[in-house]
Amino acid sequence: MATVLARNTIEISKEHATVTGQQIFADSSKEELSAEVDTHGQNLGVPAEEKRFWWQRGKSYDPNAIATLPSVYDDPETAKLYQPRSDWENLHRFDPSARWTWGEEYAVLRKIDLKIMIFACIMFMSLELDRANIQQAVTDNFLEDLGMDTNDYNWGNTVFKLSFLCAELPSQLVSKWIGPDRWIPAQMVLWSIVAASQFWLSGRSSFLTCRALLALLQGGFIPDMILYLSYFYKHAELSIRLGFWWTAMSIADILAAFFGFGLLHLRGHLGYSGWRWLFLVEGLLTLVLGLLAFGLMPPSPTQTKNWFRGKNGWFTEREETIMVNRIIREDPSKGTMHNRQPITPRLLWESLSDYDLWPLYLLGLNFQTPYTTPYQYLTLTLKQLGFGTFKTNLLVIPSQVGHIITMLSFTYLSEVLGQLWIWGLLAQLWVMPFLSYIYAVDINSINKWTAYGIMTLLLSYPSVHAIQVGWNSRNSNSVRSRTVSAAMYNMACQSSGIIASNIYRKDDRPRYRRGNRVLVALNVINVGLYAFAKLYYTLRNRYRDRKWESMTAGERTHYLATTKDKGNKRLDFRFAT
Repeated sequence: MATVLARNTIEISKEHATVTGQQIFADSSKEELSAEVDTHGQNLGVPAEEKRFWWQRGKSYDPNAIATLPSVYDDPETAKLYQPRSDWENLHRFDPSARWTWGEEYAVLRKIDLKIMIFACIMFMSLELDRANIQQAVTDNFLEDLGMDTNDYNWGNTVFKLSFLCAELPSQLVSKWIGPDRWIPAQMVLWSIVAASQFWLSGRSSFLTCRALLALLQGGFIPDMILYLSYFYKHAELSIRLGFWWTAMSIADILAAFFGFGLLHLRGHLGYSGWRWLFLVEGLLTLVLGLLAFGLMPPSPTQTKNWFRGKNGWFTEREETIMVNRIIREDPSKGTMHNRQPITPRLLWESLSDYDLWPLYLLGLNFQTPYTTPYQYLTLTLKQLGFGTFKTNLLVIPSQVGHIITMLSFTYLSEVLGQLWIWGLLAQLWVMPFLSYIYAVDINSINKWTAYGIMTLLLSYPSVHAIQVGWNSRNSNSVRSRTVSAAMYNMACQSSGIIASNIYRKDDRPRYRRGNRVLVALNVINVGLYAFAKLYYTLRNRYRDRKWESMTAGERTHYLATTKDKGNKRLDFRFAT
């Protein structure tokens, strides 16, 4: 009887072993991976020797040990079934016989972090700076200058989220067609122009128009970047680095507080309000970053040579070989499309109708709402409690620092301990007592520092956004599905933002008792949704286990050679939970 191996356990089959994005399957004729050679007698690495985190590399760590992990490419028969397409941009570096050490792999990984990940974080900071500086602006006389109230502010947030949502999928399709290395810098330049143009806002109509244009140009950036980063990182590596990526967003919020504190002091300079200078200066800053992005985003691991990055590129041939083969050995689906290949209408429909990803979209729609509404109103709440404009901008920093610490901790623990769903559940339980308190008690009537402490602890919430983006990517199991699902998941998150922007209403001020009651209810619902996601994927995996184990070795071989099942619909794929 066939055996389905655990995610972090690898076995080699005498007849065949197939690797998908998450699992390896073997026949009853299997031998434990303690056999460290492939069918050609070449040495292979042992998965247990992989040390993802620096603190794991103690005395037992051997940097000279072989790091080439077993995969479908070690057996000539299964290798034929997973051969990358002929126009794959990295094909010239694809070599199933390539072997490298852990020392070499980690050195390459550090170089990728330095060349790719750091600037990816800076780009995300530029997006956050231009979309979230509205929170600093409202601590000035922004609403009064434009003749608006908090309902108009809600409308601005709603229009922004709705436009952002509408742009997600079209932007992702354009990015897959012309390449994220071209499209993302273009987005950055265009949205920076709109962001800086907010200097000349004159009223409600111009405010709403600029928010819509800004969102239309920023929409799609997040899934575009996630797709781009997946070209360079393995699944677990990507999840962890996405944690740092979202940390960059929080760092941008901290910097925005300092920028706001300084730029709002320009109130009256040349006769203009401080919030106008805030929009102009930050927009021009991100414009420069957008122009730099044209030169600092290579199309793929093997396409880093150009006039800006140097005629020799960033990586040697050996490093390119390691980058390409370690990625595709873990996930052969990454060789099924090239990086300039558009998604056809048929492929788009196949991805949209992939019901196995809908539980994750449902989580995306709900999980952040209980946190987002208090976050959007934090600066207004602090002013309402009696803090001044400039002190308010500085008081948001502790919650951002707390948010960074808790988010990174949860992201690391999810990869060390597994069980992705439980971290989302724990995040909801973090929020629950604080939401319950601000519903039961009018924080406007208690000591303002006590109220500030409660809001700071609430907004130090451990976001599981990075975990769930990685979860979504793993359960897609194809470039085509991953492209669309990243956009769909982020669209669900933007829909959550629209809901969150309309929970606190003017007629519910200043306590927002009705709004807080809604937030508590959504918080409770989210606890149930995480349990549902765990149950759904567990049952789907058990169903496939039964079906796979009922097949003979010959039937499995025939299935692998002839199946028309794609991506996560393959019987040899198991969902991450």
